Amino acid sequence: MLAAEQVQTVRPPLKWAGGKRWQVPHLRPLWVPHAKRRLVEPFCGGLAVTLGLDPVQAALNDANPHLINFYRWLQRGLRVTIVMENDETIYYRNRDRFNAILARGKAETAEAAALFYYLNRTGYNGLCRFNQRGGFNVPFGRYASIGYTTDFAQYTDAFSNWSFSTGDVEDIELERGDFVYADPPYDVDFTHYASGGFSWDDQERTAAWLSKHRGPVVLVNQATARVEELYRRLGYAVGFLEGPRRISCTGDRTPAREIIGIRNL
Repeated sequence: MLAAEQVQTVRPPLKWAGGKRWQVPHLRPLWVPHAKRRLVEPFCGGLAVTLGLDPVQAALNDANPHLINFYRWLQRGLRVTIVMENDETIYYRNRDRFNAILARGKAETAEAAALFYYLNRTGYNGLCRFNQRGGFNVPFGRYASIGYTTDFAQYTDAFSNWSFSTGDVEDIELERGDFVYADPPYDVDFTHYASGGFSWDDQERTAAWLSKHRGPVVLVNQATARVEELYRRLGYAVGFLEGPRRISCTGDRTPAREIIGIRNL
């Protein structure tokens, strides 16, 4: 259904579980005719899609405030000066420091952004997980080597006309001509990477809200039967993609079938 092509862009700054870089060749043919529009991502995550499509203007939202704080500091020219080594003792020391900063209400500082970057690069599988008390609890990763970045100047230019927000999807102020790419937390059990989780009611609410948008909408999710029924009922044109399965507790490497719902394209 969708053609693929190779694209060279700025790489995402984080290691992100379930990253969507693989989708970019499928999305680009849909995006290119609308490239003058503002790109809106309600669930921007690791930014693989936005960086891959390279819009001039973008409105990027995510429920994870620590992720958005990191991106906002990249816009300001973040330079990381904390100790960053692929060392278990240093990792847990920095994790404790990050959680202490959060507990003191300093989550929007440059130090919090730098620590978030280090924990992301060094923690297990690029996971971003918090306990019920709001503490980051991802264990130390097991990498042979890690390439850390201390100067993020390239992202200052890339993000110059992009806005970042953290909040509910329906709080985003859409403009009539916006091109929306939405990749909500998938219809699976693990949906707790930000406080509050993402329930089936949230899935329905998101799909219904986006179905009212008059501009182009591309909505991607895990291809479950109830997601397919929901998207078809709301008038989306439905297709399917075979995505990579990178994280599985059983070792299963079967490609994950994903659904893509399209409106106004």
